[in-house]
Amino acid sequence: MFEVLFYILILLAGFPTGLVLEKLCIEEIKNWRIRFLGVSIICFVLAVIMGFTEITYKLPYIISLLFMTITSLTLVWKGYKLGY
Repeated sequence: MFEVLFYILILLAGFPTGLVLEKLCIEEIKNWRIRFLGVSIICFVLAVIMGFTEITYKLPYIISLLFMTITSLTLVWKGYKLGY
């Protein structure tokens, strides 16, 4: 029960992490927007592939890949919203 709650909190922490990185890295977002989108797509695809494999501790891997996906997509979204 607590493990699932902890994983949900980690995923929700991806949004504030992306917002903090957006404030700190304005120039990098401007130059790396397509790369951030590519990283988020790759991480999401790897998370889906990991869901179908038979690895012993696959849930932490999937959660970390989804965290990176949420963070990267937040950076891309804020970059488009602010006109970078």
